[in-house]
Amino acid sequence: MSALKKTALTVIAAALLPAFTVAPAMAATATATTADTIKTDDKAPNPPAAMSTVGGEQLGEPGTQVDLASGAPVLPKQLSGRSWIVADAETGDVLAAHNAHWRLPPASTLKMLFADTLLPRLSKDEEHTVTTDELADVGEGSSLVGVKEKQTYTVHDLWLGVFLRSGNDAVHVLSAMNGGVEKTVEDMQDHAEELQALDTHVVTPDGYDETGQVSSAYDLTLIARSGLQKKDFREYCSTVRAEFPGEQKPGKKRETFEIQNTNRLLTGDFGINPYAGIAGVKNGNTTHAGATFTGVAERDGKVLLVTVMNPSSDEQQAVYKETARLLDWGFEAVGKVEPIGELVAPKSARTGPSNGSESTDGAGDGDEDGKRNQHGPAKASTAAHESSSGIGVAIAITGGVLVLLAGAVFLVNRRWPLPDLVRRLPRR
Repeated sequence: MSALKKTALTVIAAALLPAFTVAPAMAATATATTADTIKTDDKAPNPPAAMSTVGGEQLGEPGTQVDLASGAPVLPKQLSGRSWIVADAETGDVLAAHNAHWRLPPASTLKMLFADTLLPRLSKDEEHTVTTDELADVGEGSSLVGVKEKQTYTVHDLWLGVFLRSGNDAVHVLSAMNGGVEKTVEDMQDHAEELQALDTHVVTPDGYDETGQVSSAYDLTLIARSGLQKKDFREYCSTVRAEFPGEQKPGKKRETFEIQNTNRLLTGDFGINPYAGIAGVKNGNTTHAGATFTGVAERDGKVLLVTVMNPSSDEQQAVYKETARLLDWGFEAVGKVEPIGELVAPKSARTGPSNGSESTDGAGDGDEDGKRNQHGPAKASTAAHESSSGIGVAIAITGGVLVLLAGAVFLVNRRWPLPDLVRRLPRR
């Protein structure tokens, strides 16, 4: 970030939002370094020599990119992801990256784009009876939540299936409610372009392996940042467990069964401990994509986003372990490294000065909860409230900060009400 840019940001923020404090100045001197790696696949493909430069020229360079000042922590040694990125979720500063714009299969992390696109379109209280055709094109070997034909579900039920169990069956039913899979793919592609996630090409709404379906660590982080500005997105992606409707049998009360989030940093399982401060977002794993993951976590007032794509190490659950290492590094590095780029704003981000009417509950620009709630109050079901051990969204962290990009001034949410889950987990 240039001195001119920081000065302009400081002046505008001081004039319009006196309650906010600007981020600490970065160190003036910086040196580049690269991370050591652990045992990897020597036959892995190499990244393109030239990649997109959206967000900054340095992000288009292959290899590890980071600018360390005196006293800054070195990157973790045990990193093997083909692509990864560490970004400040509030300011949009990219702290470090490795092949950030490498276009790779995204697996189910693409469901973040699906959710960010469709959540504002469907009322969570709407009910839908599933047809045979809606489940006919679910890919073989897909992850499923257990949606059954001729059974009725609420949109809220289906979103729990998408976020917790990565259910492709739930994705296809929601797509049908949006006008069909083909229309949903078009809507997702349009939304990706609006977000300037230009590495992303959508072929299926669920992330199932298909020729030409790609995204990048940069794009997935950009998409997650957009999704997290929506209250329902935040709640769903941080839900640990919930009750899902079973089959309705004639003359009997409909039973439910428990589903648990497959995000191991959120739930802890398979040798992975829950990460202190984690609040989502989405994991994925397919034959071609390998393991992919985007996570958001809060510590000491800082909120970071990390995406890791396709680790090649022989370490068990490597995608989660490498994400945790990068989060640990990021929290220590904030304020000690010079940003190497930024998460750009959507094309339609509102330009001009603040009118002073920004929401303090996370429903500012980019949060379409209000639009969806024209259908009525968006009440969370008992399952959602109980899913995080009885703790829902706790404290609304107010905010909004002015960000400069290409000479324009636009307003984006700086801080969001993260679930209390991020504060109740003990520090490691």
